[in-house]
Amino acid sequence: MTTGTPADDPIPLVDLRAAHAEVAEQVREGFDRVLATGAYIKGPDVGAFEQEYAAFSGTRHCVGTANGTDAVELALRALELPPGGGVVLPANTFVATAEAVVRAGLRPVLVDADPEHLLIDPARVAETLEADGGAVAAAAAGRDGRPGRITALLPVHLNGQLAPMRPLLDLAAEYGLPVVEDAAQSQGATQHGRPSGSWGRVAATSFYPGKNLGAYGDAGAVTTSHDALADAVRLIGDHGSGRKYLHDRFGFNSRMDTLQAVVLRAKLRRLPAWNAARRAAAARYHALLADLDTLTLPRTLPGNEHVWHLYAVRIHPGRSRDAILAALHEAGIGAGIHYPVPVHLQPAFRSLGHGPGSFPAAEQAARELLTLPLFPQITEAQQTRVAETLAKALTRTS
Repeated sequence: MTTGTPADDPIPLVDLRAAHAEVAEQVREGFDRVLATGAYIKGPDVGAFEQEYAAFSGTRHCVGTANGTDAVELALRALELPPGGGVVLPANTFVATAEAVVRAGLRPVLVDADPEHLLIDPARVAETLEADGGAVAAAAAGRDGRPGRITALLPVHLNGQLAPMRPLLDLAAEYGLPVVEDAAQSQGATQHGRPSGSWGRVAATSFYPGKNLGAYGDAGAVTTSHDALADAVRLIGDHGSGRKYLHDRFGFNSRMDTLQAVVLRAKLRRLPAWNAARRAAAARYHALLADLDTLTLPRTLPGNEHVWHLYAVRIHPGRSRDAILAALHEAGIGAGIHYPVPVHLQPAFRSLGHGPGSFPAAEQAARELLTLPLFPQITEAQQTRVAETLAKALTRTS
């Protein structure tokens, strides 16, 4: 574990080497076990991890996948939604969420975030569903109007905390829609004591190396308490085959390999302690940065237990975020910018028909957010240096 950092040593945005140091022996033993047996695909460690992560998530089932994008696609495909159906998701998410919707043969329906917590806004979801219902009624009556085709809600748990699930589930029940959680950034987070990945009918997560629970390459998973959905996800992700050389439905290849399961099992045992360390680090940042009136600190939605996948502050207008980022980098501090271009302004999604101003909260966040280093092993001295360097950069750019 990192014990201290000289003033001139770099501070990474995420320290994957420090995490590996804590699990290195267990991972080495597991790799030796897999190499000795040759069970690289569907090995025993995959099944063991699936059981352990399902229990961790408060669900009956976990199905390992090749990556988090596939996990979202598999969850949507398992629901057997009408082709071309609309899926409501926030504009301020990583592009993979929208990609998975399109890959599943569905249509992204974007909504704005709430400006305080930057999570999908239930009020905007309600407006979208109401408008869609009006289009259905108009089409049924023979009047002009696009047929409403929203078929699912896809809230994203962003930066380490859950989207506001209770109002979203109420809307889903009112309109008869399934909820699919994008839980890629919230492993171990809870809302009103209920774990991420257990709220919707099905959920998807990513174990990309930088996640709170990260593999040593790409990996992901789907969690659900519905037996039929778990079976469908497993079938589709294994070429639609439940028996060798017999393919019951069209599928593709998205299986978690055994070596990644070994890593994830080792890290899962440490995840509660690592998340607690992240919360302590976030609290330190709150205290260190509280007096800086030129930025806004991240806020936690009431009822959420945050796991701080990212600690992203908002730089107020009038300050150059790019200049501040450059100053941090010059000082050896690995700050970053996540999602500087919202989904609706990405060239790949121009066909959705949205332009600048369509989702004001998401666009403002994209202009203002700056992510500071945060990982379980970060030290108080490192955080103090980050805060002091940030304060100086804010003064110079005023």
